Amino acid sequence: MTLGRPIRTAALLAGIPLAAALLTAAPAGAHGSMGEPISRVAACYQEGPENPQSDVCKRLVEQNGTQPLYDWHEVNIANADGRHREIIPDGQLCSAGRAKYSALDTPGAWHTTTLPTSGTHTFAYTAAVPHRGYFELYVTKDGWDQSKRPGWGDLEPEPFLRVDRPRVRNGMYHLTGELPQGKSGQHLIYAIWQRTDSPEAFYSCSDVDFGGTGASAAAFEATEEDYGDAAEHAAHGGHGADANAEAGADDGGDAALVSASEGSAADAGASAPDTGHGTHAAHAAAAGPSDGSVVTGLFLTAFAVMAAAAAYLGVRRRRGTTGEHRAR
Repeated sequence: MTLGRPIRTAALLAGIPLAAALLTAAPAGAHGSMGEPISRVAACYQEGPENPQSDVCKRLVEQNGTQPLYDWHEVNIANADGRHREIIPDGQLCSAGRAKYSALDTPGAWHTTTLPTSGTHTFAYTAAVPHRGYFELYVTKDGWDQSKRPGWGDLEPEPFLRVDRPRVRNGMYHLTGELPQGKSGQHLIYAIWQRTDSPEAFYSCSDVDFGGTGASAAAFEATEEDYGDAAEHAAHGGHGADANAEAGADDGGDAALVSASEGSAADAGASAPDTGHGTHAAHAAAAGPSDGSVVTGLFLTAFAVMAAAAAYLGVRRRRGTTGEHRAR
């Protein structure tokens, strides 16, 4: 008996769900942004790219188009490799020096999250695709307010929180640590997510009010639809997109808080290239640990079908052998 056809059929059956798992696990270009306190780009996306409500978000769409909001999870530099101060121009921190997101740097009444003045706090960072790396959170010096463009000189020299290889739980990185000491009133938290399996890094700006009593901006927790919006909108010729090649790979690990003095950025320097990163489908298989993720279910399904395919081959082989014996 010839087994070529059943082998090809079994391989195809096993490959379909695995391919689906890879594609679903890694939406093209989808990574993340600070969800609590909500980042500037996520807050404008949450308002609605096609119908922004606040003046700052309306200005963003007028200046950059709607595509940056659909791509809220892609404020990145492909070749950062820890050289953040060297490659991001002063005054362009929130956009990471990318023209596509330039309106994020402009002064204005951005959505603001109220935070306590002291104590332990858990920050939440949305993550469509987990990557091995670390997070550093910086806060502005006293005297900064939203009438100023955030510059490197406006940040405290060291991060007040660093978290290495946090785990992803339900699509979120949870970064727990002490709030910066002695801060009150209007400030900005600058988050850097530096991958260690790639030179790629991601950036976000979150406006906060330490000890504030006013209304606090709603946190942002992305759904699968929020990541899918970008691909769907780009397929229909979304506005304001820049020409970026996209790169990436995935992994996670155990969370650990380490000294804030580690991994400080280099001196300020040259302008940042307006580049993104490359395809992510091939990297989803290495994504790790991700609790409560749809990815787990997809891979389990894929492996189950592969096992069924193997069993199918075994049955066909036995039947073929039996048929040969009967023929004799």
